Amino acid sequence: MGLPNAKLGWFNLFPLICPNLLLLPEYFPPWLAGNSSKSLDIIAQYWQLVPRPADPRSGDYGYSKEELQRFGANEGLKVYKALENAANRKLPIRLLQHSGVSPDYTEEPSNLASGRPNVKNVTLLLSDWWGSGVVHAKVWISDSRDVYIGSANNDWKSLTQVKEVGIYLTGCSEIAEKVEIYYNNLWKLSHLNVSAYTRSVWDQQWQINRKVPCWSHFINPKERCRSPLPKYVKIAHVSGYPVLSDPNMSHISIETPGVNDSSSDPQPNYLSFAPPELLFGQYQTDEQAWVDTIKSVGKGGTVRINTMDWLGQSGYTKETVYWPSLSSAISEVVFSNGAKVQILVAKWAHFINNTDQYLKSLLYSNTLCSSSKYNHCSGKVEIKYYIVPGYNSTGPAALKGAATGNMYPGYTRVNHGKYAVSDVRAHISTSNLVWDYFYTTAGVSFGTYQPAIVSQLQEIFNADWTSPYAVPVEPLDEGHACSSR
Repeated sequence: MGLPNAKLGWFNLFPLICPNLLLLPEYFPPWLAGNSSKSLDIIAQYWQLVPRPADPRSGDYGYSKEELQRFGANEGLKVYKALENAANRKLPIRLLQHSGVSPDYTEEPSNLASGRPNVKNVTLLLSDWWGSGVVHAKVWISDSRDVYIGSANNDWKSLTQVKEVGIYLTGCSEIAEKVEIYYNNLWKLSHLNVSAYTRSVWDQQWQINRKVPCWSHFINPKERCRSPLPKYVKIAHVSGYPVLSDPNMSHISIETPGVNDSSSDPQPNYLSFAPPELLFGQYQTDEQAWVDTIKSVGKGGTVRINTMDWLGQSGYTKETVYWPSLSSAISEVVFSNGAKVQILVAKWAHFINNTDQYLKSLLYSNTLCSSSKYNHCSGKVEIKYYIVPGYNSTGPAALKGAATGNMYPGYTRVNHGKYAVSDVRAHISTSNLVWDYFYTTAGVSFGTYQPAIVSQLQEIFNADWTSPYAVPVEPLDEGHACSSR
């Protein structure tokens, strides 16, 4: 019996110019909804497929029908209509999401499920389980064989006014079925008694008091409860979720239509998940997968990282966590491998204020690298902000009856993709690079050593890196606090 085979499609959207990139011929959700015959499972942070220009609470408020059409709002309506049609033909559908955002919250999935017993709809609040965090994964699974993983929300703006990156695998049941196990874990979580299955503990690794599920490996083994989820590999005498030396890898041949160097030879592929308490089998944490991708770079090679948010700490917990995992991995490959690390971070209307300080501290690796004549260090860190024009003119067109001067709806004009690619390995994720996304928030990543996928992701990054919208981050001012005599 031959190895399983899959086909790949990229989902890469850009609201301005996107030269020389392989795009899907059409956005995949209407196709997935229309072609699913057995089941359709969706994970979403929130839903806003239908524009709300008449609701003063909405970032769409005050824009005309013509303006919304120009912005591409009809693309969201197409997706919602495709889901309605699938629901009406009795397709079994499961919808799982966070509580959503104003003004829609969970209105759209609730409407899809209303009066349709074939449509199941649940809202999962991870803050009840971990004290903070949300369902942040963006995943579609069709017939347990086709799967999308990426940065795009179930939002019309994600289709036309936000830059997104995702991967779509068809005919790939080996991958889809594993993502479905993670989906089932989230679904199970939504039906459990939170108070009976959570504990407040002192987290020795991150040095904070926090809430976790009672089966968490951050709890002393003698005090853990029996997990209601599938078993995860146990490592004796170790607390937390350490790096696995042999995480689960599948060897699947992936066809990449339209790419000259597409190969039918099976290459290692993997999945990674967050938070770690939802892991199963021998799958790795999402944090390990990001770190391993950075460390996969060869001598003198280049690692490319794209994210909306970067922060070397937690952003949403009561007690602040310092988080050096990715920064340390970057410094290690710069020093030891002579690697170049290029990082693109989004600068947008909701930019996290202390991001700049963390990025500048990372650039200081360049100074440390050459700080001594004994350092034979040839690596380098380069960081740029990706700035989509119009980002500072986003929001409702009107407020309390007066024009705001905004040119685009709220929460648009941003580079929202989350991925990393070395010279041999590609990692496509749903998580921003902040501690919370790896330890309290639901996220999924797909990674591969398939050369055609690696080269395509490099092309996507390089086009952005060399574009006029990428602006270098300036290093820390260099000076001497004291001098020796």
